[in-house]
Amino acid sequence: MRKQVSWIVALALILVLGACSGGNNASPNESASTTANPSEAQASNTEKQVEIEYWHTYSDSEEKVLIEKIKPMFESAYPNIKLKLTRMPYEGLKDQVIAAVAGDAAPDLMRMDIIWVPELASKGALKKLSDLPGFDEVKSSVFESPLQTNIFKGDFYGVPLNTNTKIAIYNSDTLKEAGLDHAPATMDELVQAARALKGKDKQGIGISGINAWGLLPYFWSLGGQVTNEDYTKVDGYLNSPDSITALETIISWNKEGLVIPALLGGEPGTWDGMKSGQYMMIDDGPWFFSILLGDAENKFNPVDKTVRALLPAGPGGSRSVVGGENLVSFSNSKHPDEAWTFMKWMLGEEPQQIMVEAGMVPTNKNAANAIDTTKNPYIATFIEQLNTALPRTPIPQWGEMETIFNLSFEKAIRGEQTAAEALNEAVKQMSALLSE
Repeated sequence: MRKQVSWIVALALILVLGACSGGNNASPNESASTTANPSEAQASNTEKQVEIEYWHTYSDSEEKVLIEKIKPMFESAYPNIKLKLTRMPYEGLKDQVIAAVAGDAAPDLMRMDIIWVPELASKGALKKLSDLPGFDEVKSSVFESPLQTNIFKGDFYGVPLNTNTKIAIYNSDTLKEAGLDHAPATMDELVQAARALKGKDKQGIGISGINAWGLLPYFWSLGGQVTNEDYTKVDGYLNSPDSITALETIISWNKEGLVIPALLGGEPGTWDGMKSGQYMMIDDGPWFFSILLGDAENKFNPVDKTVRALLPAGPGGSRSVVGGENLVSFSNSKHPDEAWTFMKWMLGEEPQQIMVEAGMVPTNKNAANAIDTTKNPYIATFIEQLNTALPRTPIPQWGEMETIFNLSFEKAIRGEQTAAEALNEAVKQMSALLSE
């Protein structure tokens, strides 16, 4: 039913998008002359100019860097290629993309949520990149986990544009109140610190919500697994003894009052609890630091008032979850060569470093390692955590699987089912999806 609704919405939007889209109206002949070498491109500036349309969802501050620095820098290097930048609203965007592909009105390029790529690749909407010249060089230059979010049936249909992950963030005063002058390195140490705060109306374990984004870092670190390594099987993994123990541990923490109320939608919210000192620890991405530091009315300096560290390690290591956006080209792009030229250029060190100014964490490893931590004092821990962060299951079925995951974990944490019952039920439903 969900797919049917999506396609009905898609068909309804085809006419609107077909009328509104300014992209891809040029002659196909206009796409034939681009080279991937800047000097060659500059030498051929007498050739007809090609315009490629780029859909994105950057914020105001991020778009400013894109318009004022990235666009002129690329167009200077490749005079025969012009970038048409189109900012899209995130709400309903996936349906708009599907409609645009069906109506032959898709742009040449898009900055896309990482969890959409396998699903849209499975629909034939995206261009396969694995065989294109220069792909291996791009592949070797970026972090492995963000790259994995672009795979469908062993091939790559996008490149990781910017990445992020979550780290452990501690209120430095509450951490001292719990008896520590350093961030807990292990889950056992975290639990002991959280127990030291019991009776003070303070909590020490910052699981932010009953969803995969909130729970997976703890589930993985405690030894749980969702699937096998090639994402084809859940039975024996999501319901393995180690996974059941991991979920039982989270349930026991919550019953003991060690987990922040935000896990079950209670108040205060994560950052409000961090600012007040009620929460010893939360986990979050790098964007909240730039938001708080840029808020003139904010009195809580997140750099001075917090201690940042890797997620505490458990039997599964220190695991976090990969977020971010990928850069994709569509299968019906009118200018695929020029689109690929931009994609390769955008994954280079200099453009990636420029986007750091907008708060982006580079996917290019050299660009990430070159970040000036005196100007970005909170970013280094995020980059270190990326080395052990994992992608949410990068397969087309993940959207439906995530709903099952969230509901099963909520039933177990609220005490409606045991961990084993909830995970076995989830495995049954997910296995049916994987067999389709």
